[in-house]
Amino acid sequence: MINKYDAYKDSGIDWVGKIPAHWNVLKLGGIFEQRNQKVSDKDYPALSVTKNGIVPQLDNAAKTKDGDNRKLVLKGDFVINSRSDRKGSSGLSSLDGSVSLINIVLKPRKIEPKFSHHLMKCNAFIEEYYRVGRGIVADLWTTRFEEMKTMNLALPSVKEQRQIADFLDQRLVEIDQAIAIKEQQIALLNERKQIVIQKAVTQGLNPNVALKDSGVEWIGEIPEHWITKKFKYAMSIKARLGWKGLKADEYVDNSEYGFLSTPNIKHQNIKYDECYFITQRRYEESPEIMLEDGDILLVKDGSTLGISNIVKNLPFKCTVNSSIAVLRKFQKEQYLPSFLNYYLKTSSIQNHIKLVKDGMGVPHLFQSDIKNFVLIIPPIIEQEQIIEFIEYEVEKIDAGISLIEDQIQKMKEYKTTLINDAVTGKIKVA
Repeated sequence: MINKYDAYKDSGIDWVGKIPAHWNVLKLGGIFEQRNQKVSDKDYPALSVTKNGIVPQLDNAAKTKDGDNRKLVLKGDFVINSRSDRKGSSGLSSLDGSVSLINIVLKPRKIEPKFSHHLMKCNAFIEEYYRVGRGIVADLWTTRFEEMKTMNLALPSVKEQRQIADFLDQRLVEIDQAIAIKEQQIALLNERKQIVIQKAVTQGLNPNVALKDSGVEWIGEIPEHWITKKFKYAMSIKARLGWKGLKADEYVDNSEYGFLSTPNIKHQNIKYDECYFITQRRYEESPEIMLEDGDILLVKDGSTLGISNIVKNLPFKCTVNSSIAVLRKFQKEQYLPSFLNYYLKTSSIQNHIKLVKDGMGVPHLFQSDIKNFVLIIPPIIEQEQIIEFIEYEVEKIDAGISLIEDQIQKMKEYKTTLINDAVTGKIKVA
């Protein structure tokens, strides 16, 4: 049963609505004091302002040369990134340190700091905060303290703020723990899927089959009647050499020529409906990577290195960007593209990819690396059986994962609603 307050009144704040009758409406500028002291990161360690709060500077955070031109943050300050392309990056700091000047640092004066964290992390406040800002385009929309301080906030007494904050702290921990358990279940199911693929692709479906040494250390034993062959003898391996000056403003809406990037192929099936489109001239300038059904796409650059997918039912003419290699079976070869796709997903080859990848910053596979990968090839009839078995098992596992993902999404939606309702007085928790 949801508890409500005895009486409500109109707050006069669109994003808040009705509030308990005893709550007060105050200007943000009267509740917080802006901390605008410039310091050096040599004296105050650099912090990152993320959607998960304020943390020691992340390794992948953009570094600047303005180490002596940063803002002071003290424990208990609320810090928020003023840029709309960092929407939701904010939180109460538990650390002393420094942040880049793009952030607004607020010292709570007439508000319980823990309550301010929940209030200003709720979705309704975040949207209103960026609405009162200004800018030319959405990604560069900025909210400064001058705009922010005019916002109205609805607040109960400090005592009640503490009670609400304590309630949310406890409930959110419980929700996050439940989400973590569900995420662990997904991880175990994905591990199970990996085991199914690995065993079926490298050892077949007959548990009693005689095995032999494949002659490749990272593959190990395989059924004695299977053969091995280097990729370069079984398929062509092509990739785009850069973009030949292609810029984002060359993308077109009305075109029959699409190109795929990593986000399009990292799903179970290729997301053709989310790809960009280019002109016919741009498409035809790289004929070696004009896609065909049956092509295998392998990510050879970046954090998603090693992800693969198979081209099926190509809906329009399509090519790929420079992060993706196109693997196309030689016509005379006796293996199925779907088998190759599953082979690329085995832990054997994924671990090998990790060993041979190059690049001090961005992980990278050279075409020469891929050409020297070793493919194991069962008889066609066994490949068909293995593919059918994997698809059946993976479908069951994915159905379980999808169910758990839905449960996690509902928990996250409940968490969002709970925070919003508690900090705006829609429910009584104190």
